[in-house]
Amino acid sequence: MSSYLKVSGTKVVDGDGKEVVLRGAGLGGWMNMENFISGYPGCEFQIRAALAEVVGPIKSEFFFDKFLEYFFQEEDAKFFKSLGLNCIRLPFNYRHFEGTYVPRVSVMCRTYDDMNPRVLKEEGFKHLDRVIDLCAQQGIYTILDLHAAAGGQNTDWHCDAGTHIANFWLHKDFQDRTIWLWKELAKHYANNKWIAGYNPLNEPTDPTHTAVIKFYDQVHDAIHSVDTEHIIFFDGNTFASDFSHFGDMYKKWQNTAYSIHDYSGYGFPASPEDYVSSDEQRRRMKKTYERKREWMDQHGLCVWNGEWGPVYARRQYDGLATDAINERRYKVLKDQLAIYNQDRLSWSIWLYKDIGFQGMVYVSQETSYTTLLKDFLAKKHRLAVDAWGADTAQVQHIYQPLINHITEEIPQENQNLYPFPVWKLSDRVGRLSRSLLVTEYLVKEWAEHFRGKSEAELDEIAKSFKFENCLRRDGLNKILMDNAQTLQSSS
Repeated sequence: MSSYLKVSGTKVVDGDGKEVVLRGAGLGGWMNMENFISGYPGCEFQIRAALAEVVGPIKSEFFFDKFLEYFFQEEDAKFFKSLGLNCIRLPFNYRHFEGTYVPRVSVMCRTYDDMNPRVLKEEGFKHLDRVIDLCAQQGIYTILDLHAAAGGQNTDWHCDAGTHIANFWLHKDFQDRTIWLWKELAKHYANNKWIAGYNPLNEPTDPTHTAVIKFYDQVHDAIHSVDTEHIIFFDGNTFASDFSHFGDMYKKWQNTAYSIHDYSGYGFPASPEDYVSSDEQRRRMKKTYERKREWMDQHGLCVWNGEWGPVYARRQYDGLATDAINERRYKVLKDQLAIYNQDRLSWSIWLYKDIGFQGMVYVSQETSYTTLLKDFLAKKHRLAVDAWGADTAQVQHIYQPLINHITEEIPQENQNLYPFPVWKLSDRVGRLSRSLLVTEYLVKEWAEHFRGKSEAELDEIAKSFKFENCLRRDGLNKILMDNAQTLQSSS
C-alpha cells in the first residue's frame, strides 16, 4: 500500500519518513503534443484544427483519441518499471479540461472550444486517470504537470499558444482560470496516494520576475484549500532556471519542492564543441547545475530536476556519424547522472516516447505513421522548423542575413530581449521565422496526408505509437537501469 509522499527538508520521504529518490521520465507529446515528438509542424491546436478540416471533426477526434490510448498502455508501464524507474511526469494541456466540444468545420475549426472558460470537461480525465492507474499498478508514482496553460505561460511552442508572447502574464483572467483548474484537479486527485504531487506551471517566462511569485502563492493556497497531502513542485522562472526573486516565500509554502530543468548544451547539435568528458567540460556542467539550485541550497530546500537529457542523432539524417554522435551524448548523460547522484537528486528525464529524436522508446520507421509522413518529416528536418534541437546547417544561409540586418540596425543595448540569455538574438530570429511563420504554411500539408483515410486506416496509423511498434534506445535505457541499481544498492 502506498503512502502520500512528503517534503522533509531537502528530501522527499514516504509515510514512514524514509527517503524516496524519484527517478523517471516525462510523458511528453501525449496529453500535450509537441511537434518534434510527434512529427507535426507548429502547435497542437493548429494541427488539430487542420486535421478536422481535412477528415472532418468526428474522424479527427477519433484519431487523436486513439493516439492518446495507444501512446501509453500497460506494456509501457511494465517496461518502465523493469528499468528500475519509479516516477513519470505527466504533461497535459489545459484544453483537455476546460471548455466544451463544439464540432464545426471552418477555417477556425478546433477540437477544443476556448470560448467556454471555467467549464470542466469531465472527459478530459479519461486518459489521465487511465495512465495514473496503470502506473500505480506497477508501483510507479506520477507527477501532474500543467505544460500548457491558458494564454501561454512561456514564449515557446510547447504551451500551445501559437505566439512567442507569454500572454498568461499580461491578462489576469488567464491566471484566474488556471487557479480554478488546479483546484478542480486537486479535488479529483486528492485521495490518490500514487500521485507524488502537482507541478502547477511548466517553464514560466515571466518578464517581471514577480508575477510568477504572486501566481504561485495563489495557486498554492487554492490547491491546499482542497488537498494538503500532495507535494507542490514549483518551476523556477525563465524555463525553470531562475529563483532569484523567490526571496523568503518558501517560509509560507508548505510541502513544496522546487524544480530546475537542467539541459546541457553539450547534448545538442548546436554545442560549440564535441563532448569528450574532459575535466573542464564536467566542471562547466556542474557549475551550471549548481547555479540553478543555489537558492534552494542556501535555504535547505528540496530540489527536483523536472527535465534534462540529450537529444540523439538519427541514421536517416546523420548517416555514418550517427553512432559516434550518440556515444558522445551518452557521455553527457552519464556525467550528469554522476553529478545528480552525489546529491541523491530526484529527476525526470525528457522523454519517454517519440518518433526517434530523444525518447527512451521511439516509433519504428516501418510503421504506418512514419511511412505515411517519411518525406514530410525529412522536409521538416531540412527546414529546421522544430525549435527543439534544430540543426540549421541547411538553412542558416537564408536566415543569417536577417540576423545580420537586425544586429547592424538595432543598438547593442536593445538586442538582448527577455528571455535572454536563454534566447539569444539568433535564437529569437529562428523561433519566430522558422518555428512560427514557416510552420504555419506547413500545417495544412501535414494534414493532407490523412485525406480520404477511413476510421480503420486512422486507427492503424495511431497504432504506430503502441509499445509493440516502437524500438528501444538501448544505450540510454541501460544507463538509466544501471544507475537505478547503483542507487538502490547504496540506499
